[in-house]
Amino acid sequence: MDAFITILLIVFLFLLLGSGLWIGIALLGVAWLGMELFTQRPVGDAMAVTVWGSLSSWTLTALPLFVWMGEILFRTKLSEDMFKGLAPWLSRIPGRLLHTNIIGCTIFAAVSGSSAATCATIGKMTLPELARRGYPEGMTIGTLAGAGTLGLLIPPSIIMIVYGVSADVSITRLFIAGVIPGLMLAGLFMGYTVVWALANPEKIPPPDATLSFREKIHASRHLIPVVALIALVLGSIYVGIATATEAAALGVVGALALSAVQGSMTAKVFGDSLMGATRLYCMIALILAGASFLTLAMGYIGLPRRLAEFIGGLGLSQLWLLFWLMVFYIILGCFLDGISMVVLTMGVILPTIVKAGIDLVWFGIFIVLVVEMAQITPPVGFNLFVLQGMTKKEITWIARVSLPLFFLMVVAVALIYFFPGLVTWLPARMA
Repeated sequence: MDAFITILLIVFLFLLLGSGLWIGIALLGVAWLGMELFTQRPVGDAMAVTVWGSLSSWTLTALPLFVWMGEILFRTKLSEDMFKGLAPWLSRIPGRLLHTNIIGCTIFAAVSGSSAATCATIGKMTLPELARRGYPEGMTIGTLAGAGTLGLLIPPSIIMIVYGVSADVSITRLFIAGVIPGLMLAGLFMGYTVVWALANPEKIPPPDATLSFREKIHASRHLIPVVALIALVLGSIYVGIATATEAAALGVVGALALSAVQGSMTAKVFGDSLMGATRLYCMIALILAGASFLTLAMGYIGLPRRLAEFIGGLGLSQLWLLFWLMVFYIILGCFLDGISMVVLTMGVILPTIVKAGIDLVWFGIFIVLVVEMAQITPPVGFNLFVLQGMTKKEITWIARVSLPLFFLMVVAVALIYFFPGLVTWLPARMA
């Protein structure tokens, strides 16, 4: 009977998603059907209480604030200045300006929190410049697709906030835990670019005019505003003077102040950034509400407990459990966006993770990494959609040139498994 209920609800969910219905509404519909048919709990009362409870969390306040901060940066000169500050320092590294994609995404990820925003913002700066200078299109787009996912891993991260709320884990500890893995993944991407450039030297254009050290330092002044904003947001969290929510508010105020000083903050930019953030957050909030209600419905039906008992009864080691979870999330990423994946599965997965003795902060970074992989897997990889809209290329072609970066993420997952201190060392220093 449990298998029948599970299959029925999964089929119904995918029918709704396939029809083009909004994901949040689809989740609410499946939850309503499950509770109406298979439980005695009054559905309307349960839906009202759950939806209100899921959206009235103080911790969740950080989410719209970080989204708004990213929108401000996306629409002002702060993002454009990063390319000017980075380019002079990369002429002697194999791959040269290809690294602007990776470093730019790493820097912007530290003030954005969104993979799509990171990919779109850096892409708008680098793609025209790299194309004009003759850099290979496949590597340009592939490195951007992969590096754009750093928006999820390097704090502040929207997906970490969602996971922290869903799993009742400290968001501040998650943010700190993501720093070393994020920089490690950026290093892997840069290492791959160096190796590729050394193997294909004829495909890399000659360097621009060589600048003196003094001229490079002068060009680096363009990085000061963004670096200052990163220091404001992450520094306030790390030294313990602000929570994640308070740091998000500081980030918004800092982004507004810096863009106003630069003269790029107009009434139209302010309004567009506020409306853009509102639209994006409303979409995320609807998904969170639907997933919370679905989690409640599954709890009343008893599916999470039975699934956890089933998986626990298989006697899988931590390694095999995490391996099959990685495969599961990669497959799920072919159909759902990252936020939906996290909130839809946490109620089912977490009891098994706790029973297996896996640290929930470490598991949060693991989840973020596998969700990153889903960002560049067709047909629902958000970064693929962003790049398709920007480049007009086929989504399968973009996925193919992104494949090496996908495998580097698999390497990153293996590294944090065998060396868990990469994730847990910094949070432990906060205790």
